[in-house]
Amino acid sequence: MLKVLAVCANGSGTSLMMVEKIKKVLESFNIKYAQIEHSDLQNNKIDEYNLIFCPFAFLERVKEAVKGDAKIIGIKNILSEEEFKKQIIDSGNLEELKKL
Repeated sequence: MLKVLAVCANGSGTSLMMVEKIKKVLESFNIKYAQIEHSDLQNNKIDEYNLIFCPFAFLERVKEAVKGDAKIIGIKNILSEEEFKKQIIDSGNLEELKKL
């Protein structure tokens, strides 16, 4: 089942706000998930997740940190549910995420 991580620089405020939006959006797409967690960029277990969300400002740093095949989605406006939906759709991974 899908394991999701919201990542920000410090792992507290921004990523915690992202978790609430992620839950709503995944449920709206009928995507099942086992867990959604939040963390900072130094998370040493980042490769244990299938799907990672982060602000666009940190997208390249997250891509460098991930050694596995996790889907990484950058978010411009972390307060917008529509932004999360759009980025999931634009990533081209929607159908695959429904199957995990």
